Parts: sequence; C-alpha cells; structure tokens
Amino acid sequence: MDISEIKTILEQQLDLAEVHVKGDGSHFEVIAVGELFDGMSRVKKQQTIYGPLMEHIASNAIHALSIKAYTPDEWARDKKLILPS
Repeated sequence: MDISEIKTILEQQLDLAEVHVKGDGSHFEVIAVGELFDGMSRVKKQQTIYGPLMEHIASNAIHALSIKAYTPDEWARDKKLILPS
C-alpha cells in the first residue's frame, strides 16, 4: 500500500476538500479536511476515515494509521501549526 493509493481511496469514498497522506511501508499519517466533519466528535471523525480503509487495515497493508480530521474552518486555523511552510 502506498500514499497515493490511500489518498485515492479517501478522495473517492469521502467528500473531502483536502487529503494529505504521509508515511511509508505500513505506517501512515492522514490529514483530512471536509465539511462532513462539522459537528462530529474526534472519535467519529476517525471512524469516518477508518471506514474506507478497513479492508487494508484488516489485511495489514496498513499497520498503523494516525488520523487528524478537520472542518475547513478548523484547518484554516490550525494548518500553519501542522504543515511546514
């Protein structure tokens, strides 16, 4: 499993404004931005991202997955703290 595969799966199955994926081997970090996260708890946001990737997690193609999910407003406020300039 590679970064582009994860990004494509999430883009195709979720209504996201932005998706950033980092990692290698079977350890990945996902930053997802979308209106769909508005009003969701942190756990529900993570479950939303896990959903489309469960098959790959179950097969161990993805061993570790760190998830950060934001609404566009949250992302506008926090991205300068997360992404390098």
